[in-house]
Amino acid sequence: MAMLISIGHDGWYTEEQLATELHAMAPGADIRPASNPGNLEDISVLAVSALKGDLLARLPNLKLVQKLGAGVETIVAHPSLAPHVRVTRLRPLEPAHEIAEYCLAYVLRSQRNMAAHEASQNHSAWQPRAPRRPQETTVGVLGLGHIGGMTARLMRDLRFRVLGWSRSPKQIEGVDCRHGAAQLRQMLGACDYLCSILPSTPATRGLINADTLAAMKPGATLINAGRGDLVDEPALLAALDTGTPGHAVLDVVSKEPLPADNPLWTHPQVTITPHVSGWHLGDALKDVTENLRRLEAGEDLLHEVDRQRGY
Repeated sequence: MAMLISIGHDGWYTEEQLATELHAMAPGADIRPASNPGNLEDISVLAVSALKGDLLARLPNLKLVQKLGAGVETIVAHPSLAPHVRVTRLRPLEPAHEIAEYCLAYVLRSQRNMAAHEASQNHSAWQPRAPRRPQETTVGVLGLGHIGGMTARLMRDLRFRVLGWSRSPKQIEGVDCRHGAAQLRQMLGACDYLCSILPSTPATRGLINADTLAAMKPGATLINAGRGDLVDEPALLAALDTGTPGHAVLDVVSKEPLPADNPLWTHPQVTITPHVSGWHLGDALKDVTENLRRLEAGEDLLHEVDRQRGY
């Protein structure tokens, strides 16, 4: 039973680097980078970050696709994924911390008037501005799972008022947790910052659209570190032109890399980062080799995805 590593995009780990790390964790395992795959009939597990279009068709004995991350929407929806092939994802702690820190960084950048101070420096102008108090500021978090829950708790611990929203009821101490469509619009109007950390599912795609954007607080900041297809991007550009919301920070977009002619690049109220909010896998790599072992032993897999639900 062999595992093939195919990252599927540039700008992150190389397949050879990842194979070396995984070999150190499981010295006896048959783990191969895509640059040296050997006989593809040996491959039972495919470990990917992004799934290349024609790869599945060349793996006749595939039993498992292991996502090297959390989002699996493009895998479960892939037309070449046979019904019997299982899908697992990671629930790593380190990138969850990093995504929470990313959201906090952009909240604090606004709270502490950093852009205004930088502009003043460019004009050699000494212009003090009072920062906003966190206890007088409301941060909303869409999605209260592994990553969203960590983000909500981080904001809470720094004394922000935190509102959380999820599809089903959740409880987090010190966070005003809400759920369901009826409570979403009410929450949006109260948030100075809105951190979107939802997965991509049929129920969440396009959730941030013209209607929900119009329900946001004028001048609020949208931070999307979840999935690009959560946001209707033409509707967002139109909404930003009206000032509701006032700014958008996008670490994920509907098409990545973002094409050079996309108007998101040049809109004055948009900040783009290249899908870097969560980077390091940390100890979660152990789950990759553990799932290879469990598959061979016929044991329950870690973090298996319900393909019907999409997560």
